[in-house]
Amino acid sequence: MWIETKTEMEEASRTRASFSRRVLNGLLLCSGDMEHLDKYIKDKSFVLQLAVCGLRGVTRVILANNPLSGGLILAALYWASPWQGLLGTLGVLASTLTAVITGQDSVEVAGGHHGFNGMLVSLLMGVYSSAGDWYWWLLLPVFLGSATCVFLFSGLSSFLDRWDLPAAVFPFNIIIILYLLCTGPEHPYFPHHSIKPPGALEPNATKLIALQVIRGIPLGVGQIFACGDLGPSLLILGAVFLYSPLLAVHALLGSTVGTLTGLSMAVRHESLYSGLSGFNGALGCMAVGGFFILSLWTHLFAIASAFFSAYADIALSNLMGTVGLPACSWAATLVATLMLLLTGSLAAYRIPTGQVRAPERNLQLRSQWEAGNTEERESADV
Repeated sequence: MWIETKTEMEEASRTRASFSRRVLNGLLLCSGDMEHLDKYIKDKSFVLQLAVCGLRGVTRVILANNPLSGGLILAALYWASPWQGLLGTLGVLASTLTAVITGQDSVEVAGGHHGFNGMLVSLLMGVYSSAGDWYWWLLLPVFLGSATCVFLFSGLSSFLDRWDLPAAVFPFNIIIILYLLCTGPEHPYFPHHSIKPPGALEPNATKLIALQVIRGIPLGVGQIFACGDLGPSLLILGAVFLYSPLLAVHALLGSTVGTLTGLSMAVRHESLYSGLSGFNGALGCMAVGGFFILSLWTHLFAIASAFFSAYADIALSNLMGTVGLPACSWAATLVATLMLLLTGSLAAYRIPTGQVRAPERNLQLRSQWEAGNTEERESADV
């Protein structure tokens, strides 16, 4: 009897262990870059391939490359605002299809590189439009702006590639500023809100609410996608975590740094509460966390990048706010580009742009990067 009970317990233990392994393997298949999915859809229909490319493009905004994470982010956008979700979907599809039609590099298209700028342009056009939701005429600049991003991305990539720099979201920042300059708050067809500088004095300002400031930290991650609702922002953070827990930590850390920077500069309370003070810090921190192999020094470097991005964002927002324009993500984009040009001992941790993967994967390949750097130094010495 005792032997039978012991055998049953061992079988139950093996069953639980086997189930745990299957769950873990399933999670591993759904995390990271999901490169195995590309092999599966290689011979599938064009519509399926386009959907996967588009979802990868959605996550490229946060330096990720996971279609499931892209699906979660799109779900968060539809949750926050169906109109914004629709604009984001049309933007990423318009830019991806333009890349296909114009014969852009198939590897870049499949990886979503031509989708994320178009998505950001469409989202920001919707956010800044003062015509309200479901204003169908807005689809015209959405399609045109998203398609134009492809040509800017291609041109900038060729120019920046000589320094091994990514085109990042330069096309988005350029297109959205040009659009807002071409229209204006009083435009008869495409009016937009006038932007108030974050450093503007608040008449009859109320006392700062600590809980609202803390709430603004996860909202800083959501504001990367122009999302200012807590629930959808947490879902976006969960999408980052699915791709890479380390990248999610950098996102929260960077948003926290950006919020602290806003407090130190006494920005408007609304900027702190809405997460607008945090999202450039989050992007700056994630950029270093994604393009450098994680170590103590690169982690501190990521925090420094977050501070630099947040302070630069306040300065640029105050400057551009004087003419009613937003600074968008110019601060984080410029700072991250400068950080990638870094020389010295930290440069040894820099990952070539075309070989960037999830931070956890980069850690596994650390020996290969170091071996490559050693060979380069030896050849240079010779």
